[in-house]
Amino acid sequence: MNARALPEKRPAEWSEDGILACLSRHFPLTHPSLLLGRGDDCAVLKAGRPLAVSTDLFLEDTHFRGAYFTPEDMGYKALAVNVSDLAGCGARPQGFTLCLGLPAWADMAWLDAFFGGMAQLADSRNMVLAGGDLSRCDKLTVSVTVWGEPSDPGDFLVRGGSMPGDILFVTGPLGLARVGLSVLESHGRKALESWPAACAAHLRPRPHVDEGLMLARAGFNARPPALMDISDGIMRDLPRLLGLTGELSATCPEKRSGLGAQIVLARGQLHPEVLRHAEQKGKNPVHEALLGGEDYCLLGSCAPDMLPPLHAAIPGLTSIGVVTDGGGIVCNHEPLDSLASMRGFDHFEPHAGES
Repeated sequence: MNARALPEKRPAEWSEDGILACLSRHFPLTHPSLLLGRGDDCAVLKAGRPLAVSTDLFLEDTHFRGAYFTPEDMGYKALAVNVSDLAGCGARPQGFTLCLGLPAWADMAWLDAFFGGMAQLADSRNMVLAGGDLSRCDKLTVSVTVWGEPSDPGDFLVRGGSMPGDILFVTGPLGLARVGLSVLESHGRKALESWPAACAAHLRPRPHVDEGLMLARAGFNARPPALMDISDGIMRDLPRLLGLTGELSATCPEKRSGLGAQIVLARGQLHPEVLRHAEQKGKNPVHEALLGGEDYCLLGSCAPDMLPPLHAAIPGLTSIGVVTDGGGIVCNHEPLDSLASMRGFDHFEPHAGES
């Protein structure tokens, strides 16, 4: 389907009611977490326990390209990036709301496919669509808000709490989605033939919900792990995990962390497609892995005695270093703050929306 082609004539069902009818074919109205679902001015949640809530924008030409994302991919990823936030705090997803701005080129076939991709992920996690809003827009604009409940047993996990001597870990490959973005930008969907894992990581990331729930349970009778998801790359996200950025210090200077980290990241820990792409481009594969945004696996730290049972319980969990008390982050004996060109993704950097 050519996403840019304007429909010759809008069908009769292309109206707000028609779009809502299409949506209802993919998403049920009832769910155990709802007292009242879609169709009223508000949904009513059955919130007997604390809820974790997160929201994200998913914008055309900023977060995705219509040139190589299918409608199913767009719907799936728009929800997946939010579900990954729930995974990052050890929450069990329950439901979401959807606000959708539709451009002139969208038609019912595109919309049906978009909802189908989103419903595929929602069904796999038993999530309910509780409501949202629709509007016309110049470019496709998606805003999703998700909520989830704590693990049982367990509680929500947070970024803070790392201590010197804690082990740093990740639950999946680093830098793979970055490779996917690069090859899709260069070759379009033909890149799936030569780079299947990388393209899948960028187009259809798997939120690490089960891993987050296991980490939350592991912290129920022990010091809980510190945890977050990796959306902007280790270069930006590890300082956030360690409390080195301004979120706390702006209002509570006494809480600014003095922690650091020593990372050991060997080539053997990297995915073969990351290694192959770095070799072809003449780049350092470890640097590419550190920069890789949108990995959507989990980054955390835990007490050393917690690591063996976590290794046994969570396939793919890999140790990548240790938390220090000296300040600064070093990877393979190289201070990361010396790599001025390696900053990771920032929406407000110049040209952040470009490839």
